[in-house]
Amino acid sequence: MRFTTIVTLFRAFCGVALLTAPSWTLADPLVTRELKHDLSSPLRDVISPAKSRKSQPAQVAQPTRAPLASPQSDPVGRTPSGALGVALGLNFDGLSAQDTIASGGPFVPPDTNGAVGATQFVQWVNITFEVFDKTTGATVMGPTPGNAFWAGFGGPCETRNDGDIIIQYDKAAGRWIAAQPVFVAPFMYCLAVSTTSDATGSYHRYAFQLPAGDFPDYPKLGVWPDAYYATFNIFAPKFAGAMACAYDRVKMLAGAPATAVCFQQPSNVSSLLPSDLDSRLGPPAGAPNFMLGLADATDLFFFKFHVDFANPGNSTFTGPLLIPVAPFSEICNRSTTLACIPEPPPGQKVDAISDRLMYRLAYRNYGDHEALVANHTVAGGPLAGVRWYEIRNPSTAPTVFQQGTVVTQDVNFWMGSIAMDKLGDIALGFSASSTALDPSVEIVGRRPADPGGDMAGPVTLAIGTGVQQASFHRWGDYSSMAVDPQDGCTLWYTQEYYLISGPFDWSTRITSFKFNSCK
Repeated sequence: MRFTTIVTLFRAFCGVALLTAPSWTLADPLVTRELKHDLSSPLRDVISPAKSRKSQPAQVAQPTRAPLASPQSDPVGRTPSGALGVALGLNFDGLSAQDTIASGGPFVPPDTNGAVGATQFVQWVNITFEVFDKTTGATVMGPTPGNAFWAGFGGPCETRNDGDIIIQYDKAAGRWIAAQPVFVAPFMYCLAVSTTSDATGSYHRYAFQLPAGDFPDYPKLGVWPDAYYATFNIFAPKFAGAMACAYDRVKMLAGAPATAVCFQQPSNVSSLLPSDLDSRLGPPAGAPNFMLGLADATDLFFFKFHVDFANPGNSTFTGPLLIPVAPFSEICNRSTTLACIPEPPPGQKVDAISDRLMYRLAYRNYGDHEALVANHTVAGGPLAGVRWYEIRNPSTAPTVFQQGTVVTQDVNFWMGSIAMDKLGDIALGFSASSTALDPSVEIVGRRPADPGGDMAGPVTLAIGTGVQQASFHRWGDYSSMAVDPQDGCTLWYTQEYYLISGPFDWSTRITSFKFNSCK
């Protein structure tokens, strides 16, 4: 089918009130209809290999502004201590750089991402995914090129395999969502929603063109009752600001024609994260999706996105509200793509991507309160640390309930991902490295009864035995902490590390664990 674009601009001049000091006029909603949708054959039967390419860097996560810096030292920096009190389940190596060669790799960085479903764990790196049995860790399918989700679909969703991927699991519907952008004009966002809880089965597949027609960098995806919410950093060609889009979840689950409603933000708003539902209990009826980003060295940006697919002109994107946080400074100057995280010789320094919140913005409704958790890399003194937040009451008066920076005197922590289990236990995973420690994978955590801001641990999930050298100074871009939808207790973390030294020789680790108190 020839791809055509139908873009409708709704000029409803919806009244959108700013909630605090920064003042600008938010754009009217931009509404796009899908370019195409179809129903695939079972994924296990249709594999579309990508073209072979040489080893190369993946698309750089583009800097969007000057670095944030505070004249104050970090007032919430704390060294984790004490027994973490978790039981490890599976702990095995996932995809490696060598596994991506048939897909056209290897790339650096791998953009390690993963999600857990009813019976499977799916890991997706920049151009390759693999499906594992979540009980045994055995491979169910893969390694498989990422664009296999759109095999036979036609157009660039099928022919491109550009990375910046997200695999998600819609816990309420029991469906998988695969999402990948197209990084050549006309820029697109490709989404595939499974028809069952089996990741190797058939998918409802969609192609959407970005409303602005500009480069959609660093997309992130959140699952919410009324929509799948995605955020992008838009470059046209200079940074134009973050864009937030809502994709019609109800229609896509049914394989029906679907639309997207988007809002473009000004250039001082970047790298927003959409809230992502983890709890069995959903948000209050009609609750908007919550979006969070870094505002300055002492505040977070907070927005509310309410979508109305029946009357898109009534959709609203309200904010920003400034949420005060403890002062922080970025560890690497992303405006000049400076890499500053050390490895042992002969390893090179690597990037921390400290100019943005790290995926995911995990949401839980505990009945008596709502909670969001988020993290980002900061300068925890001379070394990198991971700042984390628990934000409560986002529907009414969002405030920081607790926060802390995980830091030590001799090891850098960076590239984190955070989530909460059904009891309110918090787990935070990250990379750890120094001039004496090969990059490794570690977690820390806390129970609700622990003193506010404290973390216990760390627990090492994978000990690095190699370093990245003579490459492109890239690391990660993101990692992934996910929660098992079946028990609400088991957490799954996946992150990169090196078993052998080299420029394109990364490995990944997949680990499941649960707090001893969570039954």
